[in-house]
Amino acid sequence: MSDSPNPPLTPGSGTRSETVRVRRAPKFSVFLIVGAALGLLTALVLTFAFNGSAAESQNTGLIYSPGQVFGFLALICVTVGVAVFAVLALVLDRMSRARTREVRVDRETVQGADAD
Repeated sequence: MSDSPNPPLTPGSGTRSETVRVRRAPKFSVFLIVGAALGLLTALVLTFAFNGSAAESQNTGLIYSPGQVFGFLALICVTVGVAVFAVLALVLDRMSRARTREVRVDRETVQGADAD
């Protein structure tokens, strides 16, 4: 066994030149996580920014605790945040296609010798 970084070339090995397209694209998962986090933060701010009363709800006749209000708002705000940031990621992805450039690359195929 040798310590050389390049294995010996066999008849099936070779180099081929190709043209490929390169572009920068946004990571959708990061956009979705940021949208969810901002939605959660918005729900937290909305829950405690307005001093809710301890009176019964006119629609249901129940009294809701701040934790329940936060839960309701979190369901709505996180969903809206994820949706808005997903649309933003899609728009940025479409815009990045305009900046696609073609580069020429050399593709090597190397088949190492079988060691028995």
